[in-house]
Amino acid sequence: MIRLVWAAVAVIGAAAFAVLALARGETINAAWLLIAAVCTYVIGFRFYSKFLADRVFGLDAGRATPAERFNNGRDFVPTNRWVLFGHHFAAIAGAGPLVGPVLAAQFGFLPGTLWLVIGVVLGGAVQDFTILFCSLRRDGKSLGQMAKDEVNRVTGVTAMVAVLAIMIILLAVLGLIVVNALRASPWGLFTIACTVPIALLMGWWMKRWRPGKVGEASAVGAVLLLAALVAGGQVASHPVLAAAFTHTGISLTWMMIAYGFIASVLPVWMLLCPRDYLSTFLKISTVVVLGVAILVLLPPLRMPALTPFATAGEGPVFAGKLFPFAFITIACGAISGFHSLVSSGTTPKMIAREPDARMIGYGAMLMESFVGVMAMIAACTLDPGVYFAMNTAPAALAQAQAALSQAGFVVTPEAMQALAAQMGEQTLIARTGGAPSLAVGMAHIFAGFTSVLGGRTFTALWYHFAIMFEALFILTTIDTGTRVGRFMLQETVGHLWPRFGETSWYPSVVASSALVVAGWGYFLYQGVVDPLGGINALWPLFGISNQLLAAVALCVATTILIKMGRQRYAWVTLAPLVWLVVVTMTAGAQLVFSADPKLGFFARAAALAASADPDAGRRIFNYHLDAVIVLFFLAVVALLIVTSAREWWLVLSRRKPAVVHEAPFVQSAYAAGD
Repeated sequence: MIRLVWAAVAVIGAAAFAVLALARGETINAAWLLIAAVCTYVIGFRFYSKFLADRVFGLDAGRATPAERFNNGRDFVPTNRWVLFGHHFAAIAGAGPLVGPVLAAQFGFLPGTLWLVIGVVLGGAVQDFTILFCSLRRDGKSLGQMAKDEVNRVTGVTAMVAVLAIMIILLAVLGLIVVNALRASPWGLFTIACTVPIALLMGWWMKRWRPGKVGEASAVGAVLLLAALVAGGQVASHPVLAAAFTHTGISLTWMMIAYGFIASVLPVWMLLCPRDYLSTFLKISTVVVLGVAILVLLPPLRMPALTPFATAGEGPVFAGKLFPFAFITIACGAISGFHSLVSSGTTPKMIAREPDARMIGYGAMLMESFVGVMAMIAACTLDPGVYFAMNTAPAALAQAQAALSQAGFVVTPEAMQALAAQMGEQTLIARTGGAPSLAVGMAHIFAGFTSVLGGRTFTALWYHFAIMFEALFILTTIDTGTRVGRFMLQETVGHLWPRFGETSWYPSVVASSALVVAGWGYFLYQGVVDPLGGINALWPLFGISNQLLAAVALCVATTILIKMGRQRYAWVTLAPLVWLVVVTMTAGAQLVFSADPKLGFFARAAALAASADPDAGRRIFNYHLDAVIVLFFLAVVALLIVTSAREWWLVLSRRKPAVVHEAPFVQSAYAAGD
């Protein structure tokens, strides 16, 4: 009977994929996309993750975990697996699965969806699960430490430097998304601004006023959050208050920089933890309700399966063809190197039993991919003309007007103005970065859902709820990422100046935070003043750097599997590693050396050489800097592959003993079922 059930799930999923792939010319219902994804996730978790857990890793419930052996009530704490699943998901689910699929919708709904679903089952979830297992067996060591132990010191140091550079690019891109979403939006800015004092209030409530009263703080925070959302509409309609909360991209950039610095130096319990707590509630509930709404409304996918930009490479949202840029753009929803930092960070120090790693490592990544699929659906249910008008900067939109008209992706200025009024905004044209268009798609779905249930549409309210939902995702990553970047910088400089490496020394805290914020603040400012919208250059940089980090993680994982004597299973990490290297190298080479001034950084700089634009000098410098960064990332990949492959060859040819740096086996004191 059970086999029949699983066979039925597989058949339903295959049928849904067949509908998506084979339909030509007719409208596709979004529910097919949702069904195909969910069926694949279920099959992947039930069979492939079990194969990894039992055959490849040999998870042992009788083996004591670091949380049990080093339980100190602070960092190493045995935690209920459901609670830990929530923590892990909140830590890994940033803006990537929301924004990446929206931007990749430029190619149509099919390529991005296939990569989101197949990539996560065979790549992203495998990376997260494998690194979590490796860290569990090594007392919760970080990815950089494991690289130094298992490969060599050069690889470990290179990995740490690369991670710090990746964090800088990541934070700049996330800041740009928030700035573009809140630019000239008094409602959105007021609501997001209110989340800071609300989080501070919750932090004081749980830490000072009513210690341990988490339920009380949660209820107060939820009520105040909804009140801020509703009050934002009143602020937007008030002549004086609306002007006070209407700001340009540059002024919002300075606000973001100030926020990142302050959040990094404040104690974690004061702002960081309560904001994470708030965002976790919002993330899970919103995604679940959105999925239910899609199944009830059955909205059509208005974006075609493939657009002309998939092969032409002249897309107005960002330049480049489907391969390799669809995979670079999707990034986090399919595979994310950033997750390896979490899987070798707090999570392995909190797992009570080894078998729990399967649900937490593999399952949480499937949930993030599901968020990405929801974002793809929300973007592709928009009219294509609206999608391109929102996600394209004016200069790029003018250049792509002929191609858009030929494809039928046009919308009138009057229609865009009516849409902006419906959403409670002054304008929605050229709101690049993906967040506003995702918010419009979510608002339409939620408004239709409340209408079906007998209520009013509340379209403007839903739009700004979606903006708040996205911004909380992003701001959580910005304040956490800035803090992590500060720790990494302190650790690196601490090798030369030990006092600077002391995280409790406040001058070091302030100086390192300022340096990290200055780093991502520079790239953020570059993106804000870029006439092409910034996201065209910065998002591919982020995608390449993130995939680079995933390559680092998979190299380390492959090395560990080979040293464990599991070389016959090394293909589970080696296959996605090879794919990532091919994609990253191809995308990097095109970004640097392409002769197309819409794509290649050197070509962009050369095109500005004779320009009379007073900003030309700054833009030329920035394009050259972007090119150098990409070349650095490619060099890191090359070094990592060479050093790792050498280690594999030495071990497999028996020229070097396979020394495994696992912690000794200790019998767990937990009884089965505890």
